[in-house]
Amino acid sequence: MVMQTDSLIGLKDDMVAFIEGHGMFRFKGYVDENVGSVSWDDDGNPDSWKDFVEAAKGAGALFLTMSDAILEKDDVELLLEQLEDHEYPDTDSPDLEDAAELLLHVGKLGYVQLGFAHQGVMFLHETSTEWYDRYQQLTDMIDSLGDIVIEDAGEDPQP
Repeated sequence: MVMQTDSLIGLKDDMVAFIEGHGMFRFKGYVDENVGSVSWDDDGNPDSWKDFVEAAKGAGALFLTMSDAILEKDDVELLLEQLEDHEYPDTDSPDLEDAAELLLHVGKLGYVQLGFAHQGVMFLHETSTEWYDRYQQLTDMIDSLGDIVIEDAGEDPQP
C-alpha cells in the first residue's frame, strides 16, 4: 500500500495501539524476500492493515512481526554519490534530482511491514510512502548496475 503522506509515524503509532488493543504482541523483525511469504492485497483501502491484524488474530497468531524504515542522511548521501559516479557526465539526470529531493525526507518514516506466521508461511502487509518507493527504486537500480560486468574487448566471451 502506497500512502499519500510524508511520514508514516502516525500510522505506525495507530498500528501499535491497535495490535496491543487486540491483546497481541509485537516482535521487532523484518521478513525479507528469501522467506516464503504471501503479500496482503489491500485493494486501495488505507485501513487494510486493520483487517490484516484481525486476520492474524483469527488465524491464532499471538504476535505480529513489525519493521519500519526511517530515511537516514548517510543513506541518501551514499545514494547521491553512487548515482553521480554512474551518471557522470550527465549531472542533470532526473535520477540525481529525485535522489537530491530525498534529502527533504531525512528522518521521516517511509516504510512499515507487519507480518505473522501461519502454517509455515509468512503473511505480510507492507505500507510505504511514494518517496520511499522512489528511494528503493534508485537503490535497486544502483545495485543492478553494480552487477553488470564489462567484458574486456580483447577477449572472446566464454560460452
